[in-house]
Amino acid sequence: MSMLDDTDRDALRGTLRAFIEREVMPHIDAWEEAGGFPRELYQRAGELGILGLGFPEELGGTPGDSTSIIILCEEFARTGAGGLIAGLCSHGIGVPPILNLGSDEQKRRFIPDVLAGRKIAALAVTEPSGGSDVANLKTVARRDGDHFVVHGSKTFITSGMRADYVTIAVRTGPPGLGGISMLVVEAGTPGFTRTALDKKMGWWCSDTATLYFDECRVPAANLLGEENHGFLGIMQNFNRERLMLAAMAVAFAQVCLDESVAYARQRETFGKPLITRQVIRHKLVDMATRIHPVCTWLYELARRVDAGEWPIAEICMLKNAATQCVEFCAKEGVQIFGGAGYLRGAKVERIYRETKVLAIGGGAEEIMKDLAAKQLGF
Repeated sequence: MSMLDDTDRDALRGTLRAFIEREVMPHIDAWEEAGGFPRELYQRAGELGILGLGFPEELGGTPGDSTSIIILCEEFARTGAGGLIAGLCSHGIGVPPILNLGSDEQKRRFIPDVLAGRKIAALAVTEPSGGSDVANLKTVARRDGDHFVVHGSKTFITSGMRADYVTIAVRTGPPGLGGISMLVVEAGTPGFTRTALDKKMGWWCSDTATLYFDECRVPAANLLGEENHGFLGIMQNFNRERLMLAAMAVAFAQVCLDESVAYARQRETFGKPLITRQVIRHKLVDMATRIHPVCTWLYELARRVDAGEWPIAEICMLKNAATQCVEFCAKEGVQIFGGAGYLRGAKVERIYRETKVLAIGGGAEEIMKDLAAKQLGF
C-alpha cells in the first residue's frame, strides 16, 4: 500500500462523498428493498479508482493505505447500508490471496479487470460445517493431470451469486493447516453452482450465496502459490478483513450518533425539542464516549499495520470493541427515535439489524477473544 498525506486523504474523501451523493444516496433505499444493487455500480466505482484503493498501480490500483480504507468505510457508512460496502468491496478479501500468493501471470490475468469494475471477485472459506475452524475445512480438491477436481460447498459468501472469480480454500493434503491450498474458480466452470441466501436479517442489498462444487474441474494454472501452502494467505486476509469490519462498525456507530442528534434537535415532545431533555443528552454523550476511544484505537492500529506490524491480538480486541460500540449506539439510536426508529427507512433501524453480522463475520466475538488470549500468552 502507498502511504497518503493529509491532502491526498482529503481529496479521497471528496471523491468518495461526491460519488456516494450522486450514485448511491438517491437509490439506496430501493436497492435495500430490492435485495441488490446494479452491477454497473462496480464499473462506475472502478473508473474513479475506488475499487483499486491500496492495490498496486501496475495492476490498475490507486494509491492508498489502511487509513484510506477507514475513510472509505466512513463515507459509505453515511448510506446506513453495510450490505453496499460488503458487496461493492468483496474484492477486498477476494483479491489479496491472488496478490499475496499468485504468480505475475495470475495477477495480470485476474486483478486488473476486478479493480476496473469489469469483473467481480469473492472469497470462499466458510463452509456449512464451520467458518473460523479453517484447519478442518472439508471442501477437497484432488489433482487430476492439469486440473484439480473440487468437491464440497461454501456458504455465507459475499458476492457469491454474481462473482466472476471466487478465491476458494480447499483441502489438497492431509488434515490440518498444512493441507490447505487456494484456487481461483471462474464463473461458468462445469460443476460449479450456487444458490442465493436472501432471507437475511441485514445486509439486504448484498449478494450472499452458498456455493456448490460437484466434481468441479479447475485448471491447475489457477492454483495460488504452492500446493498445501495456502493457510498463510487466509490468515493474512483475516487481519485485513477484521480491520475493515472494525472500521465499518465505528463508522456506523458515528452515523447512529449523527442521526440521533439531528432527530433529537427537530423532534418536539411536550412543546420542546427532544434534545433539551437531560436523559436524551446523556444518551448522546454515552454514545460519543463509546465511539471516541475505539475510533482513536482504530486509526492507531491502521498506522501500525501500514508500518509493517501485525498486532493480531489488538486487531481481534479492536474488532470486538468496535462491534460492541455499534451495538450500543444502534440500540440507543433506535430508542431515541422511538416508534420512528422501528420503521424501515430510518438509518438507525437498518444499522440496528446489521450489528450482528459485524460481530460474527470475519471471526465471531468469542473466537476473537480466544485468539487474542493465545497471542497474549494467557
